[in-house]
Amino acid sequence: MKIDSRYFGEVEIEDEKIIHFEQGIFGFEEYKDYVILYDNEGEGQPFFLWLQSVAEKGLAFPIVNPFRVKEDYNPIVDDALLEVIGKCKVEELQLYLLATVPGDVKKASVNMKAPLVINTLNCQGIQLIVENEDYEIKHMLVQNEE
Repeated sequence: MKIDSRYFGEVEIEDEKIIHFEQGIFGFEEYKDYVILYDNEGEGQPFFLWLQSVAEKGLAFPIVNPFRVKEDYNPIVDDALLEVIGKCKVEELQLYLLATVPGDVKKASVNMKAPLVINTLNCQGIQLIVENEDYEIKHMLVQNEE
């Protein structure tokens, strides 16, 4: 399948790479299908990836692997919330954090309170609110040292 993306132009995507969010992403509930894109010219996976809507060229969210931000990231979630993405083992889940990257990159932040959880077995995803009190909606990537 070919999709048109804002940052990568027209991209050929295998159908099994499409991630379905039955409930959508907070604020964008009408868009259900996404794919993860990134520039693979460098070595390894880049820090920022893109969650690109399959249906809307201009809808793409920068996302980050939470363990690259906080090695001991351990979201507490009611298991019942995960039922919508199907049964799987913890190691079959992928987690991502939505990022906000303003003009001044030093002010970039991630939402540690509402991660994206993806079942890698069936490509079903959900965004949910974690119970951890210490996780912030706006966790700065660059900490100010004063």
